[in-house]
Amino acid sequence: MQLDFVARELTIKLVYYGPALSGKTTNLQALHKAADPESSGRLMTLETRDDRTLFFDLLPLTFKGTGGLSVRLKVFTVPGQVIHASTRKLVVQGADGVAFIADSRTSETTNNATAFLDLKQNVKESGLKLKQLPLVIQFNKRDMPDIRSEEELAELAAQGREPVYLAVATRGEGVVETFMGLLYLTWTALDAANDLNKKFDFDEAALLREVAGKLGYQGSLEQLLGSSVGGVLGQRWLARKAGG
Repeated sequence: MQLDFVARELTIKLVYYGPALSGKTTNLQALHKAADPESSGRLMTLETRDDRTLFFDLLPLTFKGTGGLSVRLKVFTVPGQVIHASTRKLVVQGADGVAFIADSRTSETTNNATAFLDLKQNVKESGLKLKQLPLVIQFNKRDMPDIRSEEELAELAAQGREPVYLAVATRGEGVVETFMGLLYLTWTALDAANDLNKKFDFDEAALLREVAGKLGYQGSLEQLLGSSVGGVLGQRWLARKAGG
């Protein structure tokens, strides 16, 4: 998190991580397509022959709270190929939250695990432990053959702390839900550490609704945050509201 008092702007960095060609760039492209053009900047994509993303994609979405402070969301992806290890390490530094994009195909299980361990190591080298970082997991490519079953992923979600989402990023399915789950986890973590809602007069619910609206989502926050496997974030949201 970066806070610019002169510009009255709070910048939050979100990073999409995962193995090569799991759909990280596709997620950002779908987000950019869904976003209100007046709230989103230019999506920058650098492509090479060996990976779709050489460095990162940057998707800035800017919103303003009632206290006059703007919230700028910068969204990055990392290149998944092994040869770009140093770039992944650089991009993940300073991340406030991470979405791990996994490939649902059973044939990609090892690649998913390798990429997750790589994420864990890079976060450690940046001075944090992965369990300290807001994290959601998306199992993408649910339209492909030979995928891990929903029952298996539900069991995985029940065993872990991270919310799990199902997606077909090429069709935009599960993309906004994953992003909003990550934003909710990240904001609550930053608020707990810095008391953002009180210090800068932020209405957390209004912020989340505005972001969701700018991304074309018309349902309730309860439905949106409850869209993860098992609805874990929806339960947390209701508990948070009940607690005041």
